[in-house]
Amino acid sequence: MPPMRILFADALDTTHLERLRELGHDCVVEPDLSAGDLPDRIGGFEALVVRSTRVEAATLEAADRLEIVVRAGAGTNTIDTDAAAALGIYVCNVPGRNAIAVAELTMGLILALDRNIPDAVADLRSGRWDKRRYGRATGLHGRALGLVGVGSIGIEVAERAAAFGMRILVEDKPRTPEVDARLDELDAERLSSTDLLASADVVSLHVPLTPETRGMVNREFLAAMRDGAWLVNTARGELVDEAALLEALDTRGFRAGLDVFPDEPSEPRCAWRSALAAHPRVYGTHHIGASTRQAQEAVAAGTVEVLLAFAEGEIRNCVNLETRRLGETILSVRHLDRVGVLSGVLDAIRRRNLNVQNMENRVFEGAIAAVATLEVDGDVDDELLAELEALPDVIAVTARPTKGGES
Repeated sequence: MPPMRILFADALDTTHLERLRELGHDCVVEPDLSAGDLPDRIGGFEALVVRSTRVEAATLEAADRLEIVVRAGAGTNTIDTDAAAALGIYVCNVPGRNAIAVAELTMGLILALDRNIPDAVADLRSGRWDKRRYGRATGLHGRALGLVGVGSIGIEVAERAAAFGMRILVEDKPRTPEVDARLDELDAERLSSTDLLASADVVSLHVPLTPETRGMVNREFLAAMRDGAWLVNTARGELVDEAALLEALDTRGFRAGLDVFPDEPSEPRCAWRSALAAHPRVYGTHHIGASTRQAQEAVAAGTVEVLLAFAEGEIRNCVNLETRRLGETILSVRHLDRVGVLSGVLDAIRRRNLNVQNMENRVFEGAIAAVATLEVDGDVDDELLAELEALPDVIAVTARPTKGGES
């Protein structure tokens, strides 16, 4: 692939940009661009990199050369991934690189809640000494931390909380062997979701924002938690029903540590009032979970890796490609690695008005033979198989159902 023009609509570590520039890529850094500016600016760029700037359908539709949008971070809820998919534009992210930073802030909020650190600092700065009030902390050792979500961030929180002697509670559900092994090392207790909420002194949220998780912390969720419990959210503000949480803060003795809010402003600096952020039983921060120098350098390095891989024809961390098996039949064609073989295969499929929905061709060592795997929508009959096997340089053809289009 020739050098790309890449628009950075948010600031990125300049050291890592030099890697791109040294390879001939044209990097244009305009960190002050807003979502409304992008449609008029996106023309002529093959790649777009954003952190917090929204990428709306209007931007994607205005692009004339755009092939990939990279979110310099994990969440892609600020990008219209559906519109990008409809236009054949990859949306990729950089997951896990800021996990430690978010985990550190999560522990900071838990410690602040236990020791009332923000109020203590405010009193000292106002000239008030109140050792009696601030000497009433419970302590974290032996208390139960319920993790809702055990991805890269959740597991980092678990390890740090365990170092404080907290009991780790997670939902009993299938996970990768690697995650299960790490949880076993921490003596994590696996419970039903209901028992987790009822047993936890602190519930910490570490799930992405999806249609299923939006508003998940509702009255029913909070009712399942014990009186006087703490809720910590360093994930997404929209996970929480604000009215329900305010009610629990006022009536159930709840406290909360929040880095994110449902209606937080998109501007980095502005006047803003929030009943939740101003509540005396809430300690809040300014959506800064990933905002450490270490995390930003790691995310920048990961972003550049995604772009360099794309320039070499490899797609990494794409969130808007279909992951299910498509079509009715998986067609496997073993063939000699010669010019024109696949064009003959595809021409035979086209003549029967069949649609190839996914396709991959891999070459074996020595570059003598290859195998093409095609997910075909429509009836692949014996006559088509025979025609394909009769093509020059085709070794063998097999077909199997896709089990209703699911992997």
